[in-house]
Amino acid sequence: MPFYSIDNMDNSEDTFGPPKKMVAGEFIKIGIVTYGMGEGPDPHFHPNEEQFILMLSGKVNFILGGEAKVIGQGDIVHIPRNVEHGLKVVEAPAVFFACKSPVGDGKLSQDYNQAKDVAGLKARLAEVV
Repeated sequence: MPFYSIDNMDNSEDTFGPPKKMVAGEFIKIGIVTYGMGEGPDPHFHPNEEQFILMLSGKVNFILGGEAKVIGQGDIVHIPRNVEHGLKVVEAPAVFFACKSPVGDGKLSQDYNQAKDVAGLKARLAEVV
């Protein structure tokens, strides 16, 4: 059925990061992702997927391309294809709604590719205030 309740969705294992509550349609996949204090995916990019995230709770240091800033509840980020991005939780739990297209295999981490300068980007994430 096309109706879902976050409270009734099971966490599904994903290739990277914590288990996620995920649902895939014909063209779009979505998920609810939760990270704890200090956690977050290493900087990466998606050559084949466009993504939006909506912060539901918590705060994270977020890097997108060359820009780094703190984002929190109610903030929306558009992540175009091939743009390096990553986050580090500074107020937990950090929960966000992720929406990606195309659907592929339905897993949010399907098109994950590690950024070329992971160490440098992670250092920038640690400096965001």
